[in-house]
Amino acid sequence: MEKTSTIDSRKSLAGMGAILHDQGVAFRVWAPHANAVYVTGTFNDWSDDANPMASEGNGYWYLDIAAVKTGAEYRYRILNGDNVLMRIDPYAKHVTSSVGNAIVYDTRFDWEDDEIKLPPINEMVIYEMHLGTFNDTENDDVDRFAEVIEKLDYLKCLGVNVIELMPLAQFAGHSSWGYNPSCIFAVSTHYGGPNRFKHFVKEVHKAGIGVILDVVYNHFGPSDLDLWQFDGWSENDKGGIYFYNDWRSQTPWGQTRPDYGRGEAEILFVTMR
Repeated sequence: MEKTSTIDSRKSLAGMGAILHDQGVAFRVWAPHANAVYVTGTFNDWSDDANPMASEGNGYWYLDIAAVKTGAEYRYRILNGDNVLMRIDPYAKHVTSSVGNAIVYDTRFDWEDDEIKLPPINEMVIYEMHLGTFNDTENDDVDRFAEVIEKLDYLKCLGVNVIELMPLAQFAGHSSWGYNPSCIFAVSTHYGGPNRFKHFVKEVHKAGIGVILDVVYNHFGPSDLDLWQFDGWSENDKGGIYFYNDWRSQTPWGQTRPDYGRGEAEILFVTMR
């Protein structure tokens, strides 16, 4: 498979995944080895073939559906020869779980007048925080972000002026340090999801504390990884279109090193934020 050296401006991060607009939702996905791709979800009773996507060329598939609204759950149904693959959207910003469905998410948020500048690096007092254990409880449904907000005065008394959050991306299972991301744009549902994270950032900023994020670039998964052989293609039984398919795939955590030399993978991984 040829590597892509240039990227169509329409296929930027903002132009991929579920794109919410006033008349509905447009979907775009990259699946260069697919024979056909369908969008299936709660809006079409999970139909196999009600909403076929159109090929745009260069492996991109697109469909605009007027009936879809924020909160709808969906997946891509990808046909590759005799293989039928049900995949979570690689660009999903909200998911039900690492093995569940993507959720159409409205990224708009009222930040009010939120504006903060991090202190100079030599003045930073950083508290590295794991949300799952900072105020550990046995209640899996608790809003972990809200727990931290309740203790901001405590952190300020310690002299903390920056909170560094360990990786937030959706991961397999119910507890993790965060270094096994499965859905790399989605804030983990185990912590509270994307809206609660945004509220957390706003409240932490109001307290005069900055927020920085630990992210994972050098490997993904390896479990619960819908990106793996995403459109059915791979070489050497490795990861397919988003990963190296030779010796470069090797990491201490599995064969899941992203192929940053491929243009479309670069959009997915390098623009992760």
